[in-house]
Amino acid sequence: MDTEISPSAALVARDAKVFFHQDGSSPCLAGLRAVSGSWIEDLDGRRYLDLHGNTTHHIGHANPELIAALKAQLDELTFSPRRYANEPATALAELLTGQWPAGPAKVLFTTGGSDAIEVAMKLARVATGRSATISLEGSYHGHGFGAFGLSRAIPDARLGSFLPDRVHVRSYWKHGADAMLQDIERALVTTPGGVAALIAEPIRSNCHVPPAGLWPEVRRLCDAAGTALIFDEIPSGLGKTGKFFAFEHFGAQPDMVVLGKALGGGHLPIAAVLAGARFDVAPELALGHYTHEKNPLTTRAALTTVSIILRDELPARAARLEQLVRARVAGLAASNPWLRSVRGKGLLLALELDRAALQHAGEANLLASLLASGISTTTKGDDAIGFSPPLTITEAEIDVALTGIGRAVAELARESLPSAAGQPVT
Repeated sequence: MDTEISPSAALVARDAKVFFHQDGSSPCLAGLRAVSGSWIEDLDGRRYLDLHGNTTHHIGHANPELIAALKAQLDELTFSPRRYANEPATALAELLTGQWPAGPAKVLFTTGGSDAIEVAMKLARVATGRSATISLEGSYHGHGFGAFGLSRAIPDARLGSFLPDRVHVRSYWKHGADAMLQDIERALVTTPGGVAALIAEPIRSNCHVPPAGLWPEVRRLCDAAGTALIFDEIPSGLGKTGKFFAFEHFGAQPDMVVLGKALGGGHLPIAAVLAGARFDVAPELALGHYTHEKNPLTTRAALTTVSIILRDELPARAARLEQLVRARVAGLAASNPWLRSVRGKGLLLALELDRAALQHAGEANLLASLLASGISTTTKGDDAIGFSPPLTITEAEIDVALTGIGRAVAELARESLPSAAGQPVT
């Protein structure tokens, strides 16, 4: 007798047959039919609090104001060749450059964060006349051959060679700030031809917050060497950390910042390179010649999203909710030895777990248990799970999330305990 397969499982099976399989997305967890606010719902009617959202859902899934704006734009102007101006693209550029805290600024739009990283690299190269780029080993800046090469000194050999002139330094989260600064200072002095740019996430997407004084010292070293400082805020910008730009926490002004992911409101793909106007030095070059560079739909999505973030003061709300999460987690940790602490800023957070208490629970088991408790998230390294909800999440939903996490992880912790007689613990 055939076993009936659920609608969600059936869609996952169809998906697995036609998409190339790759780490982190194939095979899929479930088949979705709806998203709204902080929630996603699968085809079997199961609902999950979305604490991941690929860091796109700052204003909540299916934000009705954004949907209305896109519907109106469809009736007005649906496409604009990049050589033509249109209102939403120009207004978005004006709004973003107006947030730049250090004098006149300009912007270029792309269709994804990886592309925007490479545009920033081009700008730094033409402005400095150099080609080398410093990045932090183990970081992540996208999957283009230029951007992905910045993430690891030695990527998988099957992918072949990456962009040359890459200099990787030790990271503060693995080796400490002193080691990182030593490597940077050495690289700036010894790299043949000099260094065009140093690129880093001001707050790592895995929620490792740098020590005080690190970025101002990096800024000083870059200034002394004539090197551009680029901050990748694709996951951390637009208010996620409690300030509009994540770099505002640290008193270090970059030369460029790259925004993406949530810029399109979780609806449409768009990214941006925002930089001081002094980098407008190569009008004869095609620095970011993308077909949809000034697409009125994607820029309307971003314009509406940024306007909502600023109007509703969502960065300040993220900062306030961070303190709420920290207080609730501290209360849980007092009676749950598997829970250690919270790291991160704003609502770009990770809950640190005691892996010893979960020694028999691998990543797959952990995420499956969370999903069964109605929580959709991802791991943040070997010792933490992500807590990165929309900036619009309610306090009641935060309680639901922490209750679900507590239930799932406590059960795994019990399963990991050895029994005196060698029998399963019940």
